[in-house]
Order: sequence, then C-alpha cells, then structure tokens
Amino acid sequence: MSEPDESSRREHVLKSALETFARYGYKKTSMEDVARAADISRPGLYFLFTSKQNLFRDAVTYALDGDVEAAERALADTERPLRDRLIEAFDLWTGRYVGSMAKEVAVLIETNPELLGPVVADYPKRFLEIVTAAVAAELPSRRASVAEDMARTLLSTAGGIKHEVNTRIDFVARMTVGVDLFLPALESASS
Repeated sequence: MSEPDESSRREHVLKSALETFARYGYKKTSMEDVARAADISRPGLYFLFTSKQNLFRDAVTYALDGDVEAAERALADTERPLRDRLIEAFDLWTGRYVGSMAKEVAVLIETNPELLGPVVADYPKRFLEIVTAAVAAELPSRRASVAEDMARTLLSTAGGIKHEVNTRIDFVARMTVGVDLFLPALESASS
C-alpha cells in the first residue's frame, strides 16, 4: 500500500486538529493531542506546522475555505431555482455548525479572534458577497442596490436560527421558512 502524499496527510491533520481543538478548546489542546488524533508523530506534526497557533489558524482557514467554496458552487448552479441554491448555501455555511460538536467549532472560532486575525471577518464577508451576487442576479440592475440588504437579512436570519435549533435538519427546515418568506420580497423588488 502506498504512503499518502503530503497534501492528503496535511488535510487529514487539519481535519483532526479542528476536531481536537473543538473538543478540548484551544488552550487545553496540545500538539501531542493533535498528533495522536491525526495518527502522526509529534515531530511529524511539527514538520508540517511550526506552532500550535499556526496549526489552529490553518485548520480554521481550511474549514472556512471549504465552506465558502461549497456555498459558492451551490449558488453558482443557476440551473436550479434561487430558493434551493440559497437553502443549500446557508446549510453549507451555517447549518453544518449546528449540533454538539459543530457548535463547539463555531464557538472555538468566535472565542479566539486574536489567534485568527482577519480570518474572522474575511470569510463572513466573502460569504455575504456571494449571496449578494446571487440575489442581485435575480434583480433588475436598477434595483440591485437592495441585494446586499437582502443578503444581510438572510445572514442574520441564519445566525439567529443557528442558536435556536439543535440539529442540522431543524436548521434547514427553519431556513427554508426564512427563504420562503424572503422570496416574495425579492419578487416585489424585481418589479
């Protein structure tokens, strides 16, 4: 059997690190904990990441890159109705952070902004931009200025729902209601 290449090994370590940081918190997680979870030696871990802070930042960035890229793909699929694309994008961006372990990841990100620097603001801004673009594409150019306000409202709705539900299924059900309430306002703005 062949050895995994460095990029797939790195990806495995980043996923394991995020789960470990989420389970124990940033301060209580040691590089040894992450190495054990990733089934890699501690020296091997230090070969890939020079410090716990770098590992943490890279793990969060890896997760957020995946979230934004998946949401972007969902919103770009214009063969599907906007309703379905919005629900899927918000599930990928917010819904996956509902539930016990998922909530821990979200709390981990929110409670360690000093370790993450601009990452904390940059990714939500990117997500807002892709939702705004999807909404704007449904509006006549003379009304496109309302697209960002509409996108922000959906983002706020998703954030509120995330804190009220216990499962991803419940999140999607509630977000579906939110999007269904939103669409008539979009149609009205289109006229």
